[in-house]
Amino acid sequence: MKPLSEPEIRASFVNCSKGAAKRLFVPHDLAERPWDDLDFLGWRDPQAPDRAYLVAELDGRPRAVALRGQGRGAWGTRRGMCSLCLTAHTGGVSLLVAPRAGRAGQQGNSVGAYVCDDLCCPLYVRGRKETGSDARLRESITVEEKIDRMMTNLTAFLAKVTDRSR
Repeated sequence: MKPLSEPEIRASFVNCSKGAAKRLFVPHDLAERPWDDLDFLGWRDPQAPDRAYLVAELDGRPRAVALRGQGRGAWGTRRGMCSLCLTAHTGGVSLLVAPRAGRAGQQGNSVGAYVCDDLCCPLYVRGRKETGSDARLRESITVEEKIDRMMTNLTAFLAKVTDRSR
């Protein structure tokens, strides 16, 4: 993923108003992020852990979505699997819900997915981050194939948010 600036990120939100995008938390350490290892950028608001954000490049331009969840560790020690990167965690996966873009979102429609609490899926897929004491599932596919699978899952999720799945 190419490095993004704060204004680029704020301008790329598809499921919240421009005013809301101006007010939401964007990480201050964008320059230090491992952009070469990121297929998408995800983060949580440290002041409101139930709020999360994700930005990915689709059709050659960044698209960001605002997400809501239960906060980190809401499941405690329950084992779960991320629906994007298929990484298994104990207490490290939560349901994140995105209001749909446009009129559907204004009417209260949303789309949810079980996602790694820290939104570091690209780093888990590449083996750059570990889940802790969990045993990693053995797979016979390459890292590139895992990345492709993760991006296919992410693209499908974002298509539902933006109503591009119809």
